[in-house]
Amino acid sequence: MNEQDLRPASRITGHERPTLKTIAFMTGLGITTVSRALKDAPDIGAETKERVRLVARQLGYQPNRAGVRLRTGKTNVIALVLSIEQELMGFTSQMVQGISEVLGGTQYHLVVTPHSYEKDPMVPVRYILDTGSADGVIISRLEPEDARVRLMTERNLPFVTHGRTDMGIAHPFHDFDNEAYVYQAVERLVKRGRRRIALLAPQSRYSYHMHSRLGFERALGDFRATEIPMGRLTTETALDDLRTHSERLSRLAEPPDGIVSLSGSSTIALIAGIEAAGRRLGIDVDVVAKQSAEFLNWIRPEILTVTEDVRLAGRELARAVLARIDGVQPELLQSIGQPLWSTMGPRD
Repeated sequence: MNEQDLRPASRITGHERPTLKTIAFMTGLGITTVSRALKDAPDIGAETKERVRLVARQLGYQPNRAGVRLRTGKTNVIALVLSIEQELMGFTSQMVQGISEVLGGTQYHLVVTPHSYEKDPMVPVRYILDTGSADGVIISRLEPEDARVRLMTERNLPFVTHGRTDMGIAHPFHDFDNEAYVYQAVERLVKRGRRRIALLAPQSRYSYHMHSRLGFERALGDFRATEIPMGRLTTETALDDLRTHSERLSRLAEPPDGIVSLSGSSTIALIAGIEAAGRRLGIDVDVVAKQSAEFLNWIRPEILTVTEDVRLAGRELARAVLARIDGVQPELLQSIGQPLWSTMGPRD
């Protein structure tokens, strides 16, 4: 042991990044034992593992990813490719929290890669493939024919999608049943006496637009309701424009008396327009909204709400991408979440 190894722990940890050598010094164990304990090796005792992990947490130890990659060819990184236009009210934080709950017990780290769908959505995926900067990828906002899915499949990069495709490629996914949500929403509106119903759906480029339309059209037929078209408005429309069009729509001679929305933030803009036109929420018109976190009924208890459990989605996506890295077949890594109707809003 040289003079550098005998420095007090405070000097070792105060100005330098803690290493396996630091943990070995603090625990009195060998570097190899420390390394194997952090990897949960079966030949290391539970007490030793706990002692090593406790010291590692206290020191704020993080593996040197460059070194890990040189030794193993792996990055220990999962990349979450997330649109900067994604639903802001709870979606991102809930998704990241769910993924982190699963990755927290593994050697993997989450790296969020933001991008804009208004630009080329292939850019972040190509970058990850070209640089080898992640062992697995999670993507969202799927298109029926999604070029990202095709490219990652061809390049054998483990991935999972938040949403489904319709391109004949079996791949891991977790999705929300938007078809069931919209169908149930129309049913509830009709039970409340609503017959002229509008649907605020996502852009037609996305898979869940198709799912929501299928549920909507099936419900209109089953419950004998009439669609009031929303024109070019989608859940991606700027909120100011949504409010303006909602007010204009509400001033028609026969305005919608029921609206189904697939976005929590868009719902706030819709209601602002409805009330600017002098119509009363819950009396003249009912609104059903999907949300990523339960908050709409705190401010407007008249809204009928469904919560998409995005935190659960994050956990399912993380488990699926880890399993895919381990070689589990994609057909075994597919799941669909069901609508969770709130008990806080108005009763049917």
